[in-house]
Amino acid sequence: MQNLATAHPREIRAQIREGKWRRPTGGLAAGYAQANLAVLPRDLAYDFLLFCQRNPKPCPVLEVLDVGSPHPVRMAAGADLRSDVPLYRVYRSGELEAEVTDLHDHWREDLVAFLLGCSFSFEAALASAGIPLRHIEEERTISVYITSIQCVPAGMFAGPLVVSMRPIPLDRVAKAVEVTARYPMVHGAPVHIGDPAALGIVDIARPDYGEAVTIREGEVPVFWACGVTPQAVARQARPELMLTHAPAHMFVTDLRNDEL
Repeated sequence: MQNLATAHPREIRAQIREGKWRRPTGGLAAGYAQANLAVLPRDLAYDFLLFCQRNPKPCPVLEVLDVGSPHPVRMAAGADLRSDVPLYRVYRSGELEAEVTDLHDHWREDLVAFLLGCSFSFEAALASAGIPLRHIEEERTISVYITSIQCVPAGMFAGPLVVSMRPIPLDRVAKAVEVTARYPMVHGAPVHIGDPAALGIVDIARPDYGEAVTIREGEVPVFWACGVTPQAVARQARPELMLTHAPAHMFVTDLRNDEL
């Protein structure tokens, strides 16, 4: 298989659609934006859009598709959100019903799909600035935590902020903040630096999603708002149906990061 780190997003989506890539998408398609996916029935779509607008750090909206359409227009023309993500989750009444490799059997004509910004998009910029990405170095799924901070509610949608964590050398933290702040549509600057307990995280070695990574001497945990937030919200709000990406398994778009 070709090196997907430098492949064009269309080639990566083709590999995913053909079942040849079922792993996390961190590090793929350097220079291109990745997106979180949330799909809801039409009668819940307005409240969810309002929730995203009230919580732009974890839920920056990149595109909202037409009712019933799985085909993005702005982010990746010709793509199919039912098959072009490596792994999906199906939530019913707030409970995780299944993880599946395509959504054709779950798609309905009344569904509205949302593509939300993802912090994987700014990782190439971090790497270019000499900032380590430990989850990529260790070939692990990025560490993600449910916090004690509550999002601003909208309609039925309410729940905790979810964050991703990257260990950063102390002398590179300011640079990491500077670099990521330039990308507000993919979570932007960190929401917290340092003590995990301030976010209600009891054990940094036990993430709620993903895998723990090594935090070396001289490094500090840095936390960014995360697009897994809607999944935590789904567990509390209990919509009758919500389709999402599996954590760290993103939709790779055709939008270049510099366009953000």
